[in-house]
Amino acid sequence: QVQLVESGGGSVQAGGSLRLSCAASGYTYSNAYMAWFRQAPGKEREGVAVIVTTNGNTDYRDFVKGRFTISQDNAKNTVYLQMNELKPEDTARYYCAVRTPGGLWYDALSYNYWGQGTQVTVSS
Repeated sequence: QVQLVESGGGSVQAGGSLRLSCAASGYTYSNAYMAWFRQAPGKEREGVAVIVTTNGNTDYRDFVKGRFTISQDNAKNTVYLQMNELKPEDTARYYCAVRTPGGLWYDALSYNYWGQGTQVTVSS
């Protein structure tokens, strides 16, 4: 019903920046959480940031506040994650996910649709 495709990942040095994109196609919710999650090998998938598509409200997990910015372009059905001041601990595969709003946005198990992910590697 909904297809999500991430792009923009790559390898950067600590302190650098990347801009991730998540393009949505197919059926799209008129009111949705569009969120970024990340998962490093052997670790749990964790929420990074979310945007509420209807009003543009955003929220971030503490470990990225002040460094990452989530935004959307509704005309393109695309959500972005601007990642600045990257740290080696940010290294992970980053996933885009979408679901209807409600409850804790960073609960990975509550999401209906996921992209394939894009790898981000930050070297020291």
